[in-house]
Amino acid sequence: MPRFGEPWFDDQAGPLVRPYTVTRGRTLGAGRELDMLTVVMTKSSPTPLRRPEPEYPEILRLCTTPQSVAEVSAILRLPLAVTKILVADLIGDGHLNFRAPDRPGAGTHDLTTLRAVLDGIRKL
Repeated sequence: MPRFGEPWFDDQAGPLVRPYTVTRGRTLGAGRELDMLTVVMTKSSPTPLRRPEPEYPEILRLCTTPQSVAEVSAILRLPLAVTKILVADLIGDGHLNFRAPDRPGAGTHDLTTLRAVLDGIRKL
């Protein structure tokens, strides 16, 4: 068992704690379905953290600068599905701000961009 502050994984053995134990068997976060490109950042004056798991303060530390959910997952070396649940918990608790990625078709310049791409492909 690792001591406090030590990583919960071993490069040769893999994770010491199974992903479903980190999320307590949950497959959904606190009401948010996050995309891997969702950008999250710690709020300037968050409420006190009430979660004892070591991943939560680490996520808050990482998100002092804007990070995508995929970046948080990679840095923490956790599966993306687990990271989405933990980040959604922190959003639900009021610790993180988030911005969903732009969706195709939502902007006014999408048709112009598609035409430019098509023109570029035709020139090949």
